[in-house]
Amino acid sequence: MPSPTPGPRSEIRRLPERGRYDAESVHAILDEGLICHLGFVVDGQPFVIPTTYARDGSRLLLHGSPASRMLRGLAKGIPVCATVTLLDGLVLARSAFHHSMNYRSVVVFGTAREITDLDARRRALDRVVEHIVPGRTRDARGPNDFELKYTKVLALEIEEASVKARDGGPKDDEEDLALPIWAGVIPLKPVPGAPIDDGAHPPGVPAPDYVKGYRRA
Repeated sequence: MPSPTPGPRSEIRRLPERGRYDAESVHAILDEGLICHLGFVVDGQPFVIPTTYARDGSRLLLHGSPASRMLRGLAKGIPVCATVTLLDGLVLARSAFHHSMNYRSVVVFGTAREITDLDARRRALDRVVEHIVPGRTRDARGPNDFELKYTKVLALEIEEASVKARDGGPKDDEEDLALPIWAGVIPLKPVPGAPIDDGAHPPGVPAPDYVKGYRRA
C-alpha cells in the first residue's frame, strides 16, 4: 500500500500535528491490534460493530456467519470505516482539564468484497488465526469444506487511512506547575495471564511455546 494522500474522509483536522499518513505507521497499528470497530450504514441506520480481523497487504480480512447483518451489508460494497485503537497510558495532569490518554489509533476507509474461492477463503482464515495467535495454524485443525461454506469472508480494501497518536506527559498550564499535585503517566499495556488448560485433551499434551510465551507486537 503506498502512503495515502489525506482525503476528505481521512484528513485529521483536530490537532493535525498528531497525525500521520504513511503506510508503515498504518500497518504497525493494524498489526498490533486485535479488535477493529466497523462503522457502516444499512437502510439509513448507522452501526458500529467490533470484530476480529487480519491485515493482508493493503486490505483487512473479516469473517463471520453468513447470517451476519454486518457482513451481508458490507458484501454489497457499501462504504466502511474501520478503526483500531491502542491505549498506552493514562495522563494525569494537575488540572482536570488537561488530563488525557496516550494512544495510537488508525482510521481506515474503504469498501469490501466477498472472497468466494474456497482456497482463498481458507488462506484468509488462516491469516486471521495467525494474526491473533502466531503459530497456531501449525497445530489447529483447519476448516473443512462444510465450515468454509458456512463462513463468510470479506476483504476490505484500504482506500484511505490516517494515524493519530499521543505520547509524553501532561501539558499543564505554566501557572499550575507549582501546585503540590502529583502529575505524570500511568503506563498501560495488555499483559497475558498464565494459560488455562481446558482439561479435555489426552494427558501429557503440553502448552506450546507460542501459548506460554504469548505477547503482542
